[in-house]
Amino acid sequence: MAAAPFGRYLDVLGKPSQDGEIVLGVSAAFSGPSRALGTELYRGSMAYFSHVNENGGVNGRRITLKLLDDGYQPEPCVANTLSLLQDDSVFLLFGYVGTPTVTRALPLLKRFRDRGVFLFFPFTGAEPQREPPYGEFAFNLRASYRQETAGLVDSFVRHGLRRIAVFYQNDAYGRSGWAGVRAALSRYGGTIVGEATYRRGSRFSTGMRSQVEILRSSNPDAVICVGAYAACAALARDAVDLGLRVPVANLSFVGSENLLELLQGGGGDPSEYSRFLVNSQVVPSYEDRALPAVREYHEMMDLYDPPPPEVERITEGEPYTPFARSFVSLEGFLNARMIIEILRLMGDDLDRSRLEEAVFAVNDYDLGVGEQVSFGAERRQGLQGIYYTVVDGDRFVPLEDWESKVAEWTALREDPAGAPSDVEGQ
Repeated sequence: MAAAPFGRYLDVLGKPSQDGEIVLGVSAAFSGPSRALGTELYRGSMAYFSHVNENGGVNGRRITLKLLDDGYQPEPCVANTLSLLQDDSVFLLFGYVGTPTVTRALPLLKRFRDRGVFLFFPFTGAEPQREPPYGEFAFNLRASYRQETAGLVDSFVRHGLRRIAVFYQNDAYGRSGWAGVRAALSRYGGTIVGEATYRRGSRFSTGMRSQVEILRSSNPDAVICVGAYAACAALARDAVDLGLRVPVANLSFVGSENLLELLQGGGGDPSEYSRFLVNSQVVPSYEDRALPAVREYHEMMDLYDPPPPEVERITEGEPYTPFARSFVSLEGFLNARMIIEILRLMGDDLDRSRLEEAVFAVNDYDLGVGEQVSFGAERRQGLQGIYYTVVDGDRFVPLEDWESKVAEWTALREDPAGAPSDVEGQ
């Protein structure tokens, strides 16, 4: 089976709804410092949608995406969402990227609630689309930032790393993660010992010296970062260069492969910059081929190898080379699998008024990742799993033994020259 021509999926801009297709509206970051996130999420979804389309579509209808770039900026996302909501060809909204963008789009879904349009599976673990007054307009597949930060805090505290500092993006995303860390620490009677922020859109070239000095002055045992890959890579780099040698944790939104690529290509000692990293993920490792969905992901990424989208970008001319595999594209792939199952449950009668009923019919569905998916009126998040990863060479791999890893970090902190270069059981 040959790879499908790209243009066939993006040919509906400005056209009315067609009987033979289902149009999903997407506003995401396809340009700017976070363009990799929107691009990889799209590529993973397209691998599965390509398979579906080449095998007859959903009840005879092809899946088509209407793509708009927001550059991970709220104002363009609002304009894009307004356009998509007023476009009769768009059946639902799908695959948005980021908290500051989604948070601003949600009030529009409430304002246009008479149109019955839902937002499915945004790439954010924040709370606004999980709770009133906007939770009823969205469905989430991934676990939340509260779950990610709680898991990191639990793991650190359980292994004696109780002084937790936070580095976060100064917006709704960063504050969401900050609140999660604070809530998790409160369960142990603790508080955030130090905090530093950065401006959304900061690039890897941005110096984070002042942030590192603020964090170091609090004498933390570990730092939890709530940011995007460019800024978090800059923080990890400058922390090592300035002698802050403690575990640096990142949430799933960071884009692990993009972060590691920056650290390994930015000069200095790449292994030194990455050995303190521990990233939480909301999908299993894309190397875990024991899982049916992961095997299918590999097969379809190999078969279709979706290129970056051809879309009118806010900023043109920014190069981007896709990754063969990534946690973000795997998440996009799983999002696509889930929405296709929901659309199939609707049968031939594709009426938006029946969409919520179809979602609620998903009960103990096997998505192929070792966790059953269920939705309901009081359950608008499908998956709960959190996975932890550390760097091994040029990739993030599952962290299986926290105790050994903490022992390694402690040895590195106390005696950088004498620490073991490899610890078993990671």
